[in-house]
Amino acid sequence: MKALSIVFLAASLVFSAPAGAKETFETDFIKVEDGTLMITFIGHGTLMLVHNGRIIHVDPVGREADYSNMPKADLVLITHEHGDHLDADALEKIKKEGTVIVLNENSAKKINEGTVMKNGEVITVLGLKIEAVPAYNIVSKRDSGVPYHPKGNGNGYIIAFGDKRVYIAGDTENTPEMKNLKNIDIAFLPMNLPYTMSPEMAADAARAFKPEILYPYHYGNTDVQQIIDLLKDVEGIEVRIREMQ
Repeated sequence: MKALSIVFLAASLVFSAPAGAKETFETDFIKVEDGTLMITFIGHGTLMLVHNGRIIHVDPVGREADYSNMPKADLVLITHEHGDHLDADALEKIKKEGTVIVLNENSAKKINEGTVMKNGEVITVLGLKIEAVPAYNIVSKRDSGVPYHPKGNGNGYIIAFGDKRVYIAGDTENTPEMKNLKNIDIAFLPMNLPYTMSPEMAADAARAFKPEILYPYHYGNTDVQQIIDLLKDVEGIEVRIREMQ
């Protein structure tokens, strides 16, 4: 993979926000072969990406931002149907004519719209190649014995922006499918027990597929310094911390 050219904290976007939510958001600009990818870190599992004028929202949720003041979406990616990832009201506020919604089957059943992707499927939307990666728990389960995120339901997504491949993992542990990924330039890995991964699990996955840039996200009260320490001796992986509790 080619080296990434990155400007950190190149901007701080300001939006109005509901009580308890942030009003400003960190943004990174990343050069890709056909322009620039802008990544705005909204919070928790929620992101906004901008590439060649296209607005991509990932898991938009109203508790993280006031979506009535957010840019309208050309594309929305929804990883799964849990309330901290699927918010029908926030979705309505960023829809416009022609907005494409890509989501898992259970999310589509809740909102009665969208293009369903099953684990392992690959589609092209608005000129962007999107791959659906399985997102599920192996170890962590509810008291009933059912995993917090059963296999075959939720998606992570790999999106190709020019020559860069961005992996947004969704709610998952360090699955074999994740560890077998190839040529990932930027990865967002969740890190909050019991729902997703421990720092050790995230580090295990990162060592396996070696993203050039790793953003921990969806990390709640987890000490993010742990992932930095666990990967400090691994060449070729840069851990970048943004406010994504």
